[in-house]
Amino acid sequence: MSFELAGIGASGGIAIGTALVLEPTTLDIPEHILLPEAVEPEVLRLRAALSSARDELFSVRDAIPGDAPQDTRLFIDAHLLMLDDPALRERPLRSIRDEHRNAAWAIHLERERLLEIFDRMEDAYLRAKREDIIQVIDRVLRHLIGVKTPVMQSAEGQIIIAEDLTPADTVLMKKDKVLAWVTDFGAANSHSAILARSLGLPAVVGTHSATRLLRSGDVVIVDGDQGILLVAPDALILQQYQVLQEQRQRRRRLLEEQRDLPAISADGVLIHLRANIELPDDTDMVRRMNADGVGLYRSEFLFMNRPDIPDEEEQFHAFARVVEQMDGAPVTIRSLDIGADKGLRDDDAGLHAALNPALGLRGLRLCLRRPEWFRPHLRAILRASALGPVRLMLPMLSSMGQLLQTRALVSELQAELRAEGYNCDPDMPLGIMVEVPAVAMAAHYFAGQADFFSIGTNDLIQYALAVDRGDDDVNDLFDPLHAGVLAMIQHTIAAGHARGIPVAMCGEMAANPAFTALLLGLGLREFSMYSGAIPEVKEAIRQTTIVDAEALAARALSGEMPVLPGGGHS
Repeated sequence: MSFELAGIGASGGIAIGTALVLEPTTLDIPEHILLPEAVEPEVLRLRAALSSARDELFSVRDAIPGDAPQDTRLFIDAHLLMLDDPALRERPLRSIRDEHRNAAWAIHLERERLLEIFDRMEDAYLRAKREDIIQVIDRVLRHLIGVKTPVMQSAEGQIIIAEDLTPADTVLMKKDKVLAWVTDFGAANSHSAILARSLGLPAVVGTHSATRLLRSGDVVIVDGDQGILLVAPDALILQQYQVLQEQRQRRRRLLEEQRDLPAISADGVLIHLRANIELPDDTDMVRRMNADGVGLYRSEFLFMNRPDIPDEEEQFHAFARVVEQMDGAPVTIRSLDIGADKGLRDDDAGLHAALNPALGLRGLRLCLRRPEWFRPHLRAILRASALGPVRLMLPMLSSMGQLLQTRALVSELQAELRAEGYNCDPDMPLGIMVEVPAVAMAAHYFAGQADFFSIGTNDLIQYALAVDRGDDDVNDLFDPLHAGVLAMIQHTIAAGHARGIPVAMCGEMAANPAFTALLLGLGLREFSMYSGAIPEVKEAIRQTTIVDAEALAARALSGEMPVLPGGGHS
């Protein structure tokens, strides 16, 4: 019987093949109180389980093929860092010693505590990191309760159907030439989604029931563009998708051939395409895609999944590595973007779970309240500016006072560093993210003090439309093409250009080729996106004239709600 399952299109493309369903393994976690003489042996059991899980991950990392995407190694390294984190051991060990809980239950409680913290996070990307917690602690639990970690059988030429996937699973997928994968859980920013994009594999996540409804051997079609899984398709549907698949393969080859071409519109206007990165190793992909530099370096990832705050030296070395690897291309570092909803530790003094985290103490607001964090952070960025073109970008700015206060602090620290014998760029550009609607509407005012703008459409749209983009009940109202949103984008771009400052866009809207022509028509000339999106956006630019783009934008601003290439509409 043919049927269709809807999910989230996490990685574009079409795959046709047979399903390999990975049976879910339920962990039955025991709970009991220990006798006094059993406490220390239980402590040793927990430590042994942590050590075994660590050795297991090292073995997986050593087996990674040389041509595997860098992301695979990075995710496994992130899991290793979590296992080395003293915070992951301290609470469960105290629970064993002070409350006489058994090790499995103690670390299970720690997992639930951490998941509760991640579930409160407003940022969808960071909220998706809860998968790390589940996967790492489940690996430890398997050793404690004697359940073997599942080993994926050979899956060459098949389509994986699973509850979820770990970074370690991707090693075998790369080796076995898996065609695509589908998961019950996950989101567009989940690890399985990110890795699917890195591998260039179609993927659909968040189907909720694929593992229950499918059997190994079922013929399936994965449509990563539409986010659907078709099971037992009839001959006509199969033929239609085979044609679509051939068309996509031809298009991919064309994109690869054009990767080295400049991003110039059909009527000769040069556009800058830059990349968003989280970690220093991400620069490998940035260079492979011939990006014009880094448009957004999310510095908060240096601070995540650890019990302490990285000091100035550690931050400097991370920033310096990125600047040096980019070899003269500009690097835009966003200052620390954390807040009440995503504190570094749940017991940080002065931080608490806000009733409305999206509107709380976060981004620049928090940094200005915590100079003991902000000063060394800015010093590290300033020191890195001596090694190449660095731009500092401020997130969640809502007032001119915040900008002026930060500019004064940067000047003070520049003088301080020079007095200490350090070099730094005295003219390092200081710009702001435009993600608060009031800032967008007053962009002409802020353009007099900021050296550049970068429009963060994810939050700008969320705030403008009063829609939580992570809420399933209302995310259908999250509309990038709302006439009011487009008016704010156009106003921001025009205000920046009127004052002679660059205006970029670093939100998800910039990475969607369906929006490229419209954004060009609104005046955007600098885009920043995840590296894998660059070829398609470049192609869209090269096929568009600015005259046509401006006509499209005029229709959109008038409320005509045009249908855009790729199916987008307001």
